[in-house]
Amino acid sequence: MKELTQIEIDNWKKKLDTMSQDDLARLHRFADVGCPVFDGTLPIYEHFQKLFKGFTPEISKRIGWGK
Repeated sequence: MKELTQIEIDNWKKKLDTMSQDDLARLHRFADVGCPVFDGTLPIYEHFQKLFKGFTPEISKRIGWGK
């Protein structure tokens, strides 16, 4: 994984704060391998977990399986 600066981490947190549950679910389902949001060693992952309330059948149907 690429090391992120504190500015990059803060920018990711700000971006996550603006995302809807559908957007967060989409990110969870379709993120590229190596996406820093899901690197458990970074505080971005903990921030994502606080915001994302999980999938519901409705969200899952809305976002589908294709990008």
